[in-house]
Amino acid sequence: MHKANLNLLPTLKILLETRNISRAAELLHLSQPSISKQLNQLRSEFGDELLVREGQRWLLTPRAEGLAAQLADSLGALDRLYAAPEFEPGRCERVFRLASSDYVAQHILPDICAALAKAAPLAALEYSLWDKRQLPQLWQSELDLVSTITDLVPDQIRGLHQGEDRLVILMGRHHPLSGTAPTLEDYLAWPHLQVSGGGDKDSPVERVLAPQGLSRRWFARVPFFQAAVEVLLRTDCLMTTPAHIAWQLSREHELSFCDLPFATRAQQYHLLWHQRHHQDPAHRWFRELAYPFLRDHLQRTVDESRKTLGRKPQATDPAV
Repeated sequence: MHKANLNLLPTLKILLETRNISRAAELLHLSQPSISKQLNQLRSEFGDELLVREGQRWLLTPRAEGLAAQLADSLGALDRLYAAPEFEPGRCERVFRLASSDYVAQHILPDICAALAKAAPLAALEYSLWDKRQLPQLWQSELDLVSTITDLVPDQIRGLHQGEDRLVILMGRHHPLSGTAPTLEDYLAWPHLQVSGGGDKDSPVERVLAPQGLSRRWFARVPFFQAAVEVLLRTDCLMTTPAHIAWQLSREHELSFCDLPFATRAQQYHLLWHQRHHQDPAHRWFRELAYPFLRDHLQRTVDESRKTLGRKPQATDPAV
């Protein structure tokens, strides 16, 4: 089977279009002798003269005329192959997949959905509850984006930093500790509630307590913040949670929050995706749509929580 010299095809295309060796040399930024040499190679490749001199003109042979039409189609296809894919939101029918906590689903996702419906009405969104243990296996997941807490971003994972927050104690306003500044002894004396869905909200506390041989007494672990709220309203449990979430939930329910009696490392919030999605135009568009909503909600509620925690807590203060 004859092996074609594909490097000669651009020269062939220009020669067939211009029918002029001097002009072809000018367009290809090569010398005339170089173009003449390549023409001789092409004649050998195709077993045909291709261009025939007639006075001051060059004429195409029948084979060359046939090649001219085929070459235009072939090189056009190659150009399209290398062209960056276009993305039109209005024509997109893709299902975008996002994972995070039920808190994000309730307080941020509706804004993302509204923006998606406006810009890409034919697209769809599938939301799922995130489990922090999934992060190392993100490469084999169908998820496009994950909004979560993590200190370490694995290799091949890309991301945008949304901001950071500190942990606080959230409780019902009926709780004996509500409106006080609890001590470590107070913190450990009461039963604790954990929200297992979403990112890692507990290891910073364990890093402080475990070296001292201390631990919390767990009353319940639930997957959803909404379930946790109902438990806090009906029991004397304490829940350690990010301050911005505590602020938001305490505005909507009979809850209060206060600082922990010890310092913990700030929690880092990221919007993450696997490297394989990084250059996909549709994915880039969706993450650029979702990110501002996630970042702005976090930063606004973090600021509000700091204002609340900056005041001396009062048991009768409805804003606490």
